[in-house]
Amino acid sequence: MHYEEFRREYTAGGLTREMLVASPLQQFEHWLEQSVQAGLEDPTAMVLATIDDQGRPWQRIVLLKGMSDGGFVFYTNHGSYKAEAIAGNPLVSLLFPWNELDRQVIVSGRAEKMSLAESASYFVTRPRESQIAAWASRQSRPVSARAMLEKQVQVLKEKFGNGDIPTPDFWGGYRVIPERIEFWQGGEHRLHDRFLYTKGKDDGWEIEQLQP
Repeated sequence: MHYEEFRREYTAGGLTREMLVASPLQQFEHWLEQSVQAGLEDPTAMVLATIDDQGRPWQRIVLLKGMSDGGFVFYTNHGSYKAEAIAGNPLVSLLFPWNELDRQVIVSGRAEKMSLAESASYFVTRPRESQIAAWASRQSRPVSARAMLEKQVQVLKEKFGNGDIPTPDFWGGYRVIPERIEFWQGGEHRLHDRFLYTKGKDDGWEIEQLQP
C-alpha cells in the first residue's frame, strides 16, 4: 500500500477572525450544531488523551455528554485506565475530528471528578441495559472470555429485577475545564486556518491566529 497517495484538497471553506465569537465554548457549540445539522455520524465523539504516572500517553474515543460549569463532560468507570491516569495527572487533551467538514477542535485542560449527585442525575437517564453494563464491567481489567461478562449481566438482571438500578459508586463523570482550545479549518494547498483561544486573566480569553 502506498500511503503517500492518500491525499485530498480541503475545500469546505475558510475561517477568519471575524467568524469567531469571544467565548470558545460558544464557538464550540456553534460548530457542534453545524456538525449535527450536516448529519455527521457521532458528532459528540471525542478522542481523550491522558498521561499515566510513568509518563506514557494513551488515547481512546469517548462521548461528550454535556457542557456544564464551563467544561466538557464525559462518564466512565473510576477504576478504568483513563480514570487512574487522571487521578495521577489531571492534565488531558480532547480532540473532536469532524472530518466531513474539514474541521477539528483541540482542547487542553484539567479534568476534575464530578460529584456522585451529578453523576447520578445522568445515570438515571441511561438505557437500563447500559446501567447494568456499568455494574457488570470492571473496566480495563483482564477478562478470560466475553461469556463471563454476559453471565455477570444476567446475574445483575436477576438481582435488580424490575426495580430502579442505583448509580455504582465506582462510576461517574469527569469535567474537563479548558485552558486552551484550538479551532482548525482545513484550507486549500494545506494553508489551513487555525485560531487558538487561551484563557487569560479574569477568566477572559485571548485569541490568536496560528500558522498552518
